[in-house]
Order: sequence, then structure tokens, then C-alpha cells
Amino acid sequence: MHEEEKCDFEGDPVKSVAIVGLGISQVDFAIGQQNGQSWDEVWCINSAGGTYPCDKIFMLDPASRFFDSDDAGHQTKSMVKVLENTEVPIYTCEADPRIKNPVVFPVEEVCNFTKCAYMNNTVAYAIAYAMYIGVEKIDLFGIDFSYKENLHFAEAGRACVEFWISKCMSNGIIVGVSGRSTLLDSNMPGTHKLYGFHRLDKPLVAVPHEGKFLVGAYDEVNEKLNKLGLKINEEVVPPEPYRG
Repeated sequence: MHEEEKCDFEGDPVKSVAIVGLGISQVDFAIGQQNGQSWDEVWCINSAGGTYPCDKIFMLDPASRFFDSDDAGHQTKSMVKVLENTEVPIYTCEADPRIKNPVVFPVEEVCNFTKCAYMNNTVAYAIAYAMYIGVEKIDLFGIDFSYKENLHFAEAGRACVEFWISKCMSNGIIVGVSGRSTLLDSNMPGTHKLYGFHRLDKPLVAVPHEGKFLVGAYDEVNEKLNKLGLKINEEVVPPEPYRG
């Protein structure tokens, strides 16, 4: 087992992680931090690691994709800088000597532990790794799969990530998704998420609360939540200046 993995298991346990990708909903990660939200670790996908301080970077492409080609487009220059200079461990598919701190992803161990080898994008690897090391809560930001130029990749990637989200949920892991993301239809109004019931005069909503779902008409569920100091679809906003 790699030394970095030993740390995950034998050091302070990593119970909560934020996984931050390159989609527009990454803004909610920044807003969350500004509002005092925190995690045991922050994991970045590819060049997001050049923007946000983090504990791990996941880049499952060979480093040659960035060092030896322009296949990654606008990410290329920023990724080369990250690969050459970051002190953060970079989980990847091979230990290219041009990476300052590479960690070969333990793909055999993760596949055998999770009983699954369906990982068609980097985010799926990060979620699978979280499951592998015993993370209890995952929050996803910037994982949007809203590519306009490659709809097949967007649909295939979203399907794979949502599969892993479901797998985590089935294993008791709490998964949060930015309300701006397409994952799990998170960017849809609550009244549009239950197909069929959304066509009723009083559409039904289903809101998770303390391990169960509150299901009912929007106003009824919102009234129950208000008594608990909560509300449906509360948008995360930047903090207000303190006393002006």
C-alpha cells in the first residue's frame, strides 16, 4: 500500500471531503467556504488544483496529455504548472517523473473493494476512492457535465458519476451536490423532480431530512421545514458585510 494511502487509513480519519471540479457550480464551493463550511479534506479535479488550496488532486490522464500535446485545450498550461510545482499528491495512472508528487491510483484495490470497475472519468475515480478509504460525507462542486460541444461525453460522464453517487448513498455515505449542478437534477426546482407528480395542481416535493424524506405538497413541506428553521431550495449566497 502506498504511503499516502497508509496516511488515509492510519492517520486522522478523513470523514468529510469536498470534491471540486471545473464546472460553473464550483462557485458554490467558494461561497460555502465564505459562509464557514469546512471539510476534513478538499480534493480537486485536474486544473482546479491550481485555483483552490487542496489536499489531493485527481488527474487520471497520463501526464503526457498535458506535457506533450495540446489535447486538453485551455487546461494545458495551467495543468503543466500544477504538475511541475504542486506539493499536493496527484493521483494519476502512471508515475511520470515530470510530476512533482505523483501517486499511482490504486485501481486494483479500489475495484476489488467497491466491487466495480465502471470509471469512465476522473470524478468517478475520486468518488470511488472516497468510498474506498471510508469517507462518510462527500460534497460535489463544479461537477456539472454540461459540455455543449461533446454531448456524448457529458451524458456518459454524468451517468457514471450518478451511478457512483447512488452506490455511495446505498452504502450510507451522505452525498451533497451544488444546487447549480445538473447532477441528480439538482438545478431543477423541487416541484419538478418527481415526474408525474409535478403535473398536479399542487406538485409534490421530496426533501431529505435526518435520514428520511419529507414528501408532500410544496407549501405543506415548506411549513414543516420552517418550524425547524429550514426551507426548500434555499439558494446559497455570499455572506453579507458584518454591520455595514
